[in-house]
Amino acid sequence: MSNILVTGGAGFIGSHTCVELLNAGYEVIIVDNFSNSNPMILDRIEKITNRKVKSFNCDIRDENTLEKIFKENKIDAVIHFAGLKSVSESCQNPLLYFDNNIVGTINLCKIMQKFSVKKLVFSSSATVYGDTSLPPYNENMPTGSVSNPYGRTKYFIEKILEDLYKSDNKFSIIILRYFNPIGAHESGLIGESPSGIPNNLMPYITQVAIGKLDHLTVFGNDYDTKDGSCIRDYIHVVDLAKGHLKALSKIMSSQGLDVYNLGTGKGYSVFELIKEFEIASGKKINYIVGERRSGDLPCVYADTTKAEEDLGFKAKFDLRKMCEDSFRWQTKNINGFEDNITL
Repeated sequence: MSNILVTGGAGFIGSHTCVELLNAGYEVIIVDNFSNSNPMILDRIEKITNRKVKSFNCDIRDENTLEKIFKENKIDAVIHFAGLKSVSESCQNPLLYFDNNIVGTINLCKIMQKFSVKKLVFSSSATVYGDTSLPPYNENMPTGSVSNPYGRTKYFIEKILEDLYKSDNKFSIIILRYFNPIGAHESGLIGESPSGIPNNLMPYITQVAIGKLDHLTVFGNDYDTKDGSCIRDYIHVVDLAKGHLKALSKIMSSQGLDVYNLGTGKGYSVFELIKEFEIASGKKINYIVGERRSGDLPCVYADTTKAEEDLGFKAKFDLRKMCEDSFRWQTKNINGFEDNITL
């Protein structure tokens, strides 16, 4: 079975993808600098899969260390998650995001080319669609009208990868545009564990549910939607991880560059998500309604036709399952990976 290098493999989506790779029989090599993740997650991945994981504490901008990893390990393909992902932080410190996300990716691609590793799955985002099109978003819609530096890094990297493929068509590259991943592994051993106050909606809800945070602020209830709150396409992180295996299977057997949305094709409002979580958890979520946030679009959801037809990918889990698994993860890990729960 092939050896897959996973950058950012200790992160939220990366860790769940490593579990699916290991369960499918792949050998996994994790590269992570643990700037936004915890080394303890490696033990939990091994516990879930009953497989050993090779890992390296390495920033992908560290050319010498990354080159040594490629030199000393047989690598057949790369799944590239490593990157900073906070929209608000990117607005406060755009140079950090351009350096980390873009320079890191260029460095990775240079070393891949040097060692003739030319199969890559890249973790992009639906943010690249910007605000110029209406949902459902399909892969042929224009991109680049993004409102923050984080989204711009994803857009620029997509263009860099397109140019890389044009210059060397022995590459096989798939770009995956995620919508809104939530949920957790059903074991409760791995899940989303943000540092400090969460930036994303679901971990904020779960921390309110366990009393760690006092209340949730819903940013705006006067959008032109069915209940006035924003609508998003939520996808279970395990479904998302399985989408990467579908993409990997395609690049291992073909050359080319392609782009796919990974979502469910369904939109749920913030109020619908809160209600579903309350049913799944049995907890009442204390929330207030605040002002709209700058840059929030009223409605975002995917057209999933292309991924279904080309990759055979279709999300399996519904919103109730996403909420149940998120709550299980949070109740077992009040303080995230700092809680050394019995393995």
